[in-house]
Amino acid sequence: MMYDDISMIKITHYLYNAFLIESGGKKLAIDPGGLMFYWFRFTTLIPKSEWRDVTHILVTHGDPDHFWHADRMAEVSKAPLIANRSMVKNVNGRNLMLGPRDRGLQFTTEIKDFHGLNVDENLEIDGMTIKGLKATHGLLAINLGPFRKMVVPGPEERIGWGAIGFEIQVDHKKIVNLGDTILHKEEWSTVEEPDVLMIPIGGRSVGNTMNEDEALQAVRLIRPKMVIPCHYNCPAFFKKNYNPANADSFKKGVEDLGFLCTILQKAESITI
Repeated sequence: MMYDDISMIKITHYLYNAFLIESGGKKLAIDPGGLMFYWFRFTTLIPKSEWRDVTHILVTHGDPDHFWHADRMAEVSKAPLIANRSMVKNVNGRNLMLGPRDRGLQFTTEIKDFHGLNVDENLEIDGMTIKGLKATHGLLAINLGPFRKMVVPGPEERIGWGAIGFEIQVDHKKIVNLGDTILHKEEWSTVEEPDVLMIPIGGRSVGNTMNEDEALQAVRLIRPKMVIPCHYNCPAFFKKNYNPANADSFKKGVEDLGFLCTILQKAESITI
């Protein structure tokens, strides 16, 4: 459903960092990744019934749970894809995107309508302003039975590739999505009072993002009108709750700071 009144923005959450933002004639999809509960079965987070109406696709980084269906959604919707410039390379005159379903750093997927963005750079597109924000994917602990492997994001590692956050100004509203990131106090000090802050809180045991306490530090710094916690209590690697967090405790912490907090379960929406 689209909204013609520019004063109404509908936000729907689909677990992990997958969101739909609907305002006027725009329908933005953030991180159309895959459900990682089973190996090699990355079912879509954002329902396929929503794909055709998507007008813009934003990707915070190249992990499967954020990126798995990005090219497929782009093919169905014909929407431009917006991401860190490092997500695409020119190979023999062709713009090839990091292959969503390839292993490692393979640039194999041709993308026709790509808009690259660097940190602190503004992109003007279709009446919106989208600014790149500093984001750094943390160390990722992969637990499989008694085995534990630490994956360190870096120049040769697929995990966390192209990490970037977004400050989106659409229809007189400012929405910030930080993607998967550790805390960046200095770099986020210029992010001023957005209408909505989407912030990961599930890094307590896995380490790939902020935990609840670190996310509260970011909220205190950014001072949003409303906070939506994300990327916590998600199914992954055969576990129903791979990155646990106490959302109710976090919500109370946000409210104690004087800000609103809305917890959205799978496919739940809020209109602002």
